[in-house]
Amino acid sequence: MRNFTIFASKNDIDDIENKISDVFAKGFEIKRDDNEYFIKFKTLFKKYKFTIRVISEETDPSYFDKNIPGMMGYYNDIPFEDENLKGLVLTQISDLNTVVAIEMDKDMNEEQMQLFTRLLSQIGGIGFLPDGTLLDQEGLVIVYPNGESGSANFRPHGCTRKVMGQEVPSEEGELRKNKTEAYLNENGISFNHSLPQLVAIEQCQFKTHEDIARRAVALLIVIQYACDVVQGDNIHESKDFFINMLQRYGVREFLTDNESNFLQAEEPSRQGAVNISWQYEAYWVLVWALGLVNTLEFPDDVCDCAYAIKVVSNHETFEQFYLHTTMRSTEEILDEADKIYRLHWACVDSRIKGQDCPAGMNESIVMERRRGLFWMIGHRNEGWDNISMDT
Repeated sequence: MRNFTIFASKNDIDDIENKISDVFAKGFEIKRDDNEYFIKFKTLFKKYKFTIRVISEETDPSYFDKNIPGMMGYYNDIPFEDENLKGLVLTQISDLNTVVAIEMDKDMNEEQMQLFTRLLSQIGGIGFLPDGTLLDQEGLVIVYPNGESGSANFRPHGCTRKVMGQEVPSEEGELRKNKTEAYLNENGISFNHSLPQLVAIEQCQFKTHEDIARRAVALLIVIQYACDVVQGDNIHESKDFFINMLQRYGVREFLTDNESNFLQAEEPSRQGAVNISWQYEAYWVLVWALGLVNTLEFPDDVCDCAYAIKVVSNHETFEQFYLHTTMRSTEEILDEADKIYRLHWACVDSRIKGQDCPAGMNESIVMERRRGLFWMIGHRNEGWDNISMDT
């Protein structure tokens, strides 16, 4: 094994150089070039060297745009023996903004592994091994690549800047936040008053009426294919049928990269299919925003899948479907986004404490509704497959 990677959530990376210097103070020579550190053992009889590269969202945002969704997908597809642990791991990954990548010139030994684990402990975060094993900051295994739990008592950690966001206070945002907190209080659901406001309407980058409509149709079609995969139906026949449906409605370009790859795969992952089929709940908020669902009920039960299909299948073309939609106001959509954001915090808080979700909520429904709502308001301009789930 020649690679060891530390993923963390940090307010800044200014202190990492000191932590590297502390860990490798004795017996090592360290040279720095920008955010790369070249380290070699000083003695004559122990010759080895390695490179440490430090990356943050600020220094290389494209790295995180490209790699974090893939990391989320990888661990989402692993059949964790502990679903609660899976939720904790995915929560942590969604909040990562710093990478410390270590690359050896030869396979590392136990002594070197101890040094790298010490650096992990100093920096905080999680350690990633090439086979997919995750370590906590003490070097204990969180989860093995087959989904087996390790001995770590893992809890996610986030930096205040990433979790709290760059809040731009507004009177509108405060009124919306207060309205949601009153709703939570009335329903006996705990909330975190320090969670920030969502941005005001004029600062949102709302998707257009047509973009939401086309995304809804494309998503419904790929969900139907995913359901066939889960049920073990004739995959090739199903794939051809739904590709033709995408072309018929003119919405193929509104698939995400993840969905396109899933649709093209010779042997689509069953777990990937399950994950996509859960997005019925994200689709549901899209058709709600399009005026095809009257009310977003409390997220404690799955949506009406038969009706969800019918609202599109009743129309021969996208144009016919679009003419039957009436876009809700941006105020309504942002109100629901604020509500689901704070409901999600309540779900995560309960899960971390080992408790059931309050008021019978289903966290998977909450997360998928959040995906759809946050995508529509253009939160942080994040893509559909990369909507942050930090709370």
